[in-house]
Amino acid sequence: MCSSIFNAVTKKKEEELPNSPTKLSTHTYFGLQVVRLLYTNSGLAVLALGSNAVHKLWKWTCNDRNPSGKSTASVAPQLWQPSNSNFMTNETSDNNPEEATACIALSKNDSYVMSASGGKVSLFNMMTFKVMTTFMPPPPAATFLAFHPQDNNIIAIGMEDSSIQIYNVRVDEVKMKLKGHQKKITGLAFSQSLNVLVSSGADAQLCLWSIDGWEKKKSRFIQVPAGHASPLVGDTKVQFHNDQAHLLVVHQSQITIYDSKLECLCSWSPRDALPAPISSAIYSCDGVLVYSAFCDGAIGAFEADSLRLRCRIAPAAYISPPVSRYSYFD
Repeated sequence: MCSSIFNAVTKKKEEELPNSPTKLSTHTYFGLQVVRLLYTNSGLAVLALGSNAVHKLWKWTCNDRNPSGKSTASVAPQLWQPSNSNFMTNETSDNNPEEATACIALSKNDSYVMSASGGKVSLFNMMTFKVMTTFMPPPPAATFLAFHPQDNNIIAIGMEDSSIQIYNVRVDEVKMKLKGHQKKITGLAFSQSLNVLVSSGADAQLCLWSIDGWEKKKSRFIQVPAGHASPLVGDTKVQFHNDQAHLLVVHQSQITIYDSKLECLCSWSPRDALPAPISSAIYSCDGVLVYSAFCDGAIGAFEADSLRLRCRIAPAAYISPPVSRYSYFD
């Protein structure tokens, strides 16, 4: 079962899992945190943003072990950098970048990445790693970013002051400022078929906005699970399913599926074999499963339509024991 689950992520269900997990070479990331991590939309590369505001890109290449050049858990991707360019690096504020809220988003065709690490928002060309433009100097700082599904020039920017800026990159202008949250914005998700934007915040609130005139259609607070302290605190994330109708909502206290009217369909809270708070969750590429990570390092795979637990992966399955910095080898 675990084999098929992992292969759903790598988009190669016919392959078997390797005996040990594949690790990416981090080089200068040693001693730093990877604060944001995502697949490109093509699924052929992995993009990471470090706590030092530096991006790293790993690509799968065609070789004897991987003739197709597609993503796979059997072969590690290679760290990639144009020969005439440095790594993509965000501007930072006067504060420590490791304490800033990092955010990152890819355009639908993977040509551009938009990113921020407490300073201005940067727009990079993914082919050349060159900075196209920077905008939105803090305060307030950007806390979440999303490209409009129909126009890469239109960007939704969640802000630290709880507002959402609808920004046009081409004309360097804020077209609309949306207000509905009480705390910083922690999630944004567009549905092209529903013609809406859903926002979530550290206030545990969801807001539904029409992308025609940007008026707010509905808002609601996520439900407090039984036995959990109220009110809820902490980041709330959102992601639309491939069908563009079902919405995954993630909070440390729960993973929940909502319909297009923000009505709760099913919910799951940490318990039994997975008791730790939830750190993140995401739909699989085919939308069949929801993968959730927990603060103790465990991973759970759930059926997307019912949130029934299918598989639990213990931290020991993929985390190597730490090596002492004072170890010596002959």
